[in-house]
This record gives sequence, structure tokens and C-alpha cells, in this order.
Amino acid sequence: MENVVGKLLRYVKFDTSSDEESNTVPSTSKQLKLAGQLSKELLRFKMKDVSLDENGYVMATLPGNIEKSVPAIGFIAHMDTSPETSGRDVNPQIIENYNGEDVILNKKENIVLSVKDFPEIKSYKGKTLITTDGTTLLGADDKAGIAEIMTAVEYLIEHPEIKHGDIKIGFTPDEEIGRGPDHFDVKKFNAEFAYTIDGGSIGELEFENFNAASAKITVSGRNVHPGEAKGKMINSMLIAGEFINMLPKDEIPAATSGYDGFYHLVSMKGDVDKTTLNYIIRDFNQEKFDRRKKLVEKYANEINKKYNKDVMKVHISEQYKNMKEKIESAKYTVDIAFQAMKEVEVEPKIVPIRGGTDGARLSFMGLPTPNIFTGGHNFHGKFEYIPVFAMEKAVQVIIKIAEIAAKKL
Repeated sequence: MENVVGKLLRYVKFDTSSDEESNTVPSTSKQLKLAGQLSKELLRFKMKDVSLDENGYVMATLPGNIEKSVPAIGFIAHMDTSPETSGRDVNPQIIENYNGEDVILNKKENIVLSVKDFPEIKSYKGKTLITTDGTTLLGADDKAGIAEIMTAVEYLIEHPEIKHGDIKIGFTPDEEIGRGPDHFDVKKFNAEFAYTIDGGSIGELEFENFNAASAKITVSGRNVHPGEAKGKMINSMLIAGEFINMLPKDEIPAATSGYDGFYHLVSMKGDVDKTTLNYIIRDFNQEKFDRRKKLVEKYANEINKKYNKDVMKVHISEQYKNMKEKIESAKYTVDIAFQAMKEVEVEPKIVPIRGGTDGARLSFMGLPTPNIFTGGHNFHGKFEYIPVFAMEKAVQVIIKIAEIAAKKL
């Protein structure tokens, strides 16, 4: 049986970054390559009802091995990686017996995973870490989740003495661009509740997440020769800069934590004629979230009045909502995960998700889905890493949840 590390190292070799500008499903066809590989592996495990649909969703069932009828539970992870950093030609590095000091990711480019910038890494002294080579992301978000689910399923198959009910497996595309549940067939999945294995550091157990929206802001300018520009040129990049400076400077990801919301400028592209700003807007509180969206529109209107024309257009799209209100009526799902962590000697950390998972929307689609740790840190960038022991603990938690659910429900 291949261990969880071996699986992760194989899966990260698949470039599966999603694309927010694409209108296809999945947003990138390369995600289907990993989907196909996972389907083949599930068939080799002799799982039941293995399917890969035209939209790139993989589902399968591990039948229960107990006589009494208990609700089916699900485990879900996403196949895509963030488009913010390249996921092509990922070259993981294994750091054994980490010494608690800076890790040189790429000597040639002088890229260092430093203790000063990421002090939490010191807590893993003596452990084995998997890092990037400093040129791409690692992809543990969420290929670690996939590897952990696959390893747990394989273990349960090899150890029939562990009793469990039906276990449903789901792997989704396009979670990183907020489209993961768009074509997820909850009825076909046929689980009473589920867990996304998509969290961060060891022990994280989450059932609250940001309310989320994206804002695409287009600024129109007018280009003329700079020698004759007085009173004629309208530089869209400078107007975009005005807008950026109007938003609260201390309400950005780098200055917020806990339950603080933010405005995050994800990308900008422009020239004199046209500039495009892509923002994401986040807040746990619905009223504050609504105010944030209105503030973006208010400032855009003020700029249009200043220039006496519609130089700025805003398009806001809702992405997902805080799943807390849906999980609170199915709190037993959290209680089971909490107990499972305790039983495998992991200290649960109930924290709000400063982001989102497929589980947020799935919970509103009738499938209560809290989120559990993968063990990783610094997702979406070249400083991403994951401790091996945390991945192994995630596998144990999945197995233990299946076992507890069969006894309790």
C-alpha cells in the first residue's frame, strides 16, 4: 500500500490550476487528467459506483461492513490548485529531521523559507517537511486532502476489522475559483453529511467561513500622444490608483486576522486606455459584508462623478456564504470530528476559515460539510509546505470519523 506521502508526490506532478477567466467546465481541461487518474485508482481499490462525469467530478462508494443501517458519510477534496502561482512542473523537496532554521528552497534564486517570516515553522523541528523548490506552489491545497482520503480508504479496505457504514468519496474541480459545487450532484453523492479535507495546520476543525464575493472593476481611459495630452488624456491606470487608495488601507489580508474582513486586490492589468482590477471581498458578518460591497460601488460612483463620465464600471459576483447557520443545526458533524481528533491524539482547534471550501456551498445545498485540516501551511504560493506527520494524522482522523459515525449514528 502506497503511503500518503507517495500519493501526494504523484498527485502534485499533475498541473491542475484553475482559470477564473474561463467559461468551460472544468475551467481547465488539464484537471481532467488528474480526475482520470483518481478514477482508475478507485476502480483498482474495487470501490463501488466509481464515476467521472463530463464536468470533471469524481465520485465513488466504499460499502459499509456492518449489519445495522447507518447514515452514509462523505469525504471531499478538490483537484484544482490556485491560479495565483504556477502549478506546472512542481518539484517537491523533502526535508528530513528539520533543524528549526531557515530552509533554502532555491539556492540559485536565493529563495528562502525563513523562520523570521514564517515563525510557526519552528514548531516542526525534528519533523519531516515537504516543501516547494521555490519556483511553484506545492499543491497540498488540496492534493494533500486527496492523498489523505485515498490513503484512508485504502487502509479501511485492507483492515475490514474496522467497522464502518457506507463512505462516499468526492473529488471536485474549480474550488479555487469558487465554482467547486456548481455541478456537484448532492443527490447522486447520497451522503447524510460530509467533510472537506481542505484545512490548514494540524488540528483545524472549521464550520464558519467568510461570506465571499468577487469584484471586477474596469477603468476606461483615453490615450493621446503625451506631447499633446493636456486636457485630453485620461490615464486609466492613475484612476485605478485613486480607487485603490480610497479603500481602507488597514483592511487587507496582510493587516487582518480572526474574524476581520478585508478587500483583496488579487490582480491588476492595464495601460492608458484600459485597466482591470480584480478584487475579492470577504467578511464573516453578513451586514458588514453587504456594506463592503456597497462601499466598492460608492467609491466607483464618486470617481465617475469626479470625471463627469462613466470611466469606472463594477461587476460584483457572489461566491459563497458563511456555512455556520447550516452547520449549527447539524452540530453532531463537528462533535464527531472533534472526538475523532481527540482519540488519535490531535488537539482540535476550532477556528473560522479565512477563506472558503466546497463545504460552504454544499452545506446550503443540503449536505452539511465541516472542514478538517490537511496539515499544510502557506497555501497558494512558493513558500507552501506540509509536515509529513500532520498528513498521517489527517489519515487517522478520517478513519476514526468513519469508525465513530458507525457506532454513534
